[in-house]
Amino acid sequence: MRPVARLRTSAALLAAGAVLLSGCEFDGAYDLPLPGSPVDEDNSFEVTAEFADILNVVPRSPVMVDDVVVGEVTDVERVGWHAQVTLRVRDDVELPDDAIADIRQVSLLGEKYVALEAPESGGSDSRLGEGDKIPLAATGRNPEVEEVLGALSFLLSGGGVAQLGTIVEELNNVMSGREDRLRVLLGSLEDVVGTLDAQKADIIRALEAMNNLTATLNAEKKTVTDALDATGPAIEVLADQEAELVEMLSSLDRLGEVGTRVIRASKDNLIKSLENLEPVLSQLSAAGDELAPGINLLVSFPFPDEASDVVKGDYANTSIRAEISLDNFLTGGGGDSPIELPPIELPDPGEVLNDVQKCLQSGNISSAACKKVLADLDSLTKLKKQCKKEKYQDNPVCVVLNQVPDLPLDELPDVLDDVLGGVLGRAATSYTPSGTAAAPGDTNALFGGLS
Repeated sequence: MRPVARLRTSAALLAAGAVLLSGCEFDGAYDLPLPGSPVDEDNSFEVTAEFADILNVVPRSPVMVDDVVVGEVTDVERVGWHAQVTLRVRDDVELPDDAIADIRQVSLLGEKYVALEAPESGGSDSRLGEGDKIPLAATGRNPEVEEVLGALSFLLSGGGVAQLGTIVEELNNVMSGREDRLRVLLGSLEDVVGTLDAQKADIIRALEAMNNLTATLNAEKKTVTDALDATGPAIEVLADQEAELVEMLSSLDRLGEVGTRVIRASKDNLIKSLENLEPVLSQLSAAGDELAPGINLLVSFPFPDEASDVVKGDYANTSIRAEISLDNFLTGGGGDSPIELPPIELPDPGEVLNDVQKCLQSGNISSAACKKVLADLDSLTKLKKQCKKEKYQDNPVCVVLNQVPDLPLDELPDVLDDVLGGVLGRAATSYTPSGTAAAPGDTNALFGGLS
C-alpha cells in the first residue's frame, strides 16, 4: 500500500475512533479537541447567560473581563425565543453573582466576544460561581457596523438632515425684519424664566401638596365612589320633586313677607313685653342663693322641709281627703241665702255658624262678617276649626288666620284686630299688584298681590 493511502486510512480510523468514544454524537468540528484553549477545564467554573440575540457568537468565542481573555464559550443552544450560552471562566476571576454580560467586537471587522463586568450599582457580596445563571434582563449586545451604517443612510437619505435646509430657510424668513420683536420676546422669556426660577420652591411645594392631595384622594377612592353613587339617586329625587321645591320656596317667600309685616306690627308690643320681663329677671337674680331653698320647698309642698324628719326611713305614705261641695260655693261658704249668679246667655249655634260661613264667603278678613266673628271667642273658635279643613286651606281668610301664631283665645282677637284689621286691612283697600286702588272684595289685594 502506498504511503498516501496509508495516511488516509489512518486519518479515517482516528475519526471513527473519536466518534465511537463520544458516544456516537458528533457536532462537527466544534466537537474535536483543539489545542490552545485559554482556560483549563480543571481550574474553571461554568455559568450560563441568556441573550435575545447572539449575532454570530459560536463555541470557542472568547470571554473577556476588562479586555482580558478569562474564558471561552463552550455551548450555544436555543431556549424558547432566546439563546442560552454556556461560559467557562477561570477560577481566579472574581465577579459578583449579579454580573452583566454583553456581546461586543474587538474592532469594526473583528470577532465577537462575551464581556463580563460588575453592574454599575456595585454588585452583590456573593461571588459568581459554578452553576450561576445570568438572566435575560442582565445581558445585551452592541450595535453592529451594518446597523450603524443603515441608520446613518436612513438619516442622510430619508431622515431629517435633508430637511434642515428647509427648516433654516423658513426660520430666516420668519425672523427677517422682526429682530427687535424677537429680542423683546427673548427678554420677556428671560424674565418669565427668572420669575419661575425664583418661585421654584413655591412651585415644588405646590406640586408636593398636589401629590399629597392626590394620594389622599386615591386612598379615599372607595369613599368618594360611594358618595358619587349615592349622589346620583339623590339628584334624581330632587329632579322629580322640582315642582314641589319651587312651590315650597315660593310659599316661604310669601310667608317671609307676611311674617315681616306681622313682626313689624307687633314690634312695639314685643319690646314692651321684654321691658316688663326685665324686673322679674332682676328680682330672680337678686334672690340669689335664697331661690334654691324656695324651689326645694316646692318639692315637699304643702309640707315643710322638716317633715322629712318625722318618719325615719326610705319613704312615708300620706293620704289626703278633700270634700268639695257646690252648695258651699252657692251659699257663700255655708250661709242660708244662696248666691245669685247672673244668667248666661248662649248664642244661637245656627247664628254663629252662619256668621262663620259669611266670613269665609266674603274672602276678606276685614269684612263686617269677619269683624263680628273676631269679636266673639266662640265664633272665632269655630272659624279656626273650619280653617283646619282641607277645603278651606286656600281661602284668603284662613290663609291669614293660619299665619298668626298660636295664642290664648282671649289674646287672639286683639292681635287679629290690631295686626290684621289695621295693616292688612289697609293693604286690602289700597294695594294691588298694579299699584291701583283695590276693588271691594278683591282678595288678591289682601296679601299685597301674593295670594
